[in-house]
Amino acid sequence: MRTGQGSPFVAILAVVASAAFGCGGDELPTVVDDPVIEDSGPIHVHGLGINPADQALFIATHTGLFRAAHNERKAERVAGRYQDTMAFTVVGPNRFMGSGHPDGREDLPPFLGLIETRDAGESWQAISLQGKADFHVLEVLGRRVYGFGSDFQTRRPRFMASTDGGKSWQDRQFPEVLVSLAVDPSDPNRIVGAGESGLHSSRDGGASWRRVGSPSGLLAWPRPGRLYVLEENGVVSLSSNRGRSWQAVGGVGGSASAFDSTAGGDLLAARHDGTILQSENEGATWKVRSTP
Repeated sequence: MRTGQGSPFVAILAVVASAAFGCGGDELPTVVDDPVIEDSGPIHVHGLGINPADQALFIATHTGLFRAAHNERKAERVAGRYQDTMAFTVVGPNRFMGSGHPDGREDLPPFLGLIETRDAGESWQAISLQGKADFHVLEVLGRRVYGFGSDFQTRRPRFMASTDGGKSWQDRQFPEVLVSLAVDPSDPNRIVGAGESGLHSSRDGGASWRRVGSPSGLLAWPRPGRLYVLEENGVVSLSSNRGRSWQAVGGVGGSASAFDSTAGGDLLAARHDGTILQSENEGATWKVRSTP
């Protein structure tokens, strides 16, 4: 997936890999009791999503969840909380799932497992694996949930799948450390994963994998036949055959820290400075959706 020593995508992979082995994922956001003079805003972005309830943009970061209302660029911190939401996905109106590490003021274990909010991030509840797992990559389609991250006890990377909404899990194989994952909207058993060496495809929910080549990068799969990858150099490419071949369709002008899609098919990308871009024409052109 990443080539070139010192490239931004290699840096992303290094962070994910070290976190998976317990060298970076255990670090919690530093929160002090003194009044906050200035909020740095949504930087170090992990995940993106649009809430179907009100079309607000949600930005999951290392230091909290942020919300930018529809037609507003400025994002505000949700509920005054500093939870490190490492993995994040919108699964319905006001309903999101995530994983990561707690706000330092909360009496919770360092690994949150799978968590869920049904009030657009105002509060979160544990679904499973609290204190046991930390997902850095999370994808949900119906009752099917896939998560890649690290195990608390061993600090080893772990890829898991659930068929009951995340209540119970089965360990699955993985071809390499994954930095992104996408699920075929027409078949929850078909998934594509991205790692440093390239793209990998599975037809059986991760029980087995085959290499499908390159390019590699951050993935989004909003509709059947519309699988996107955001490459290291910022180029956005489209595959209509589940990753076997690709065509460049646009670009975001550089590498990104997060990439996702909306239910309507729009694409979202986060620059490393916290700027969020949105494309309404399948990646051909992009506009600024939110600024830090």
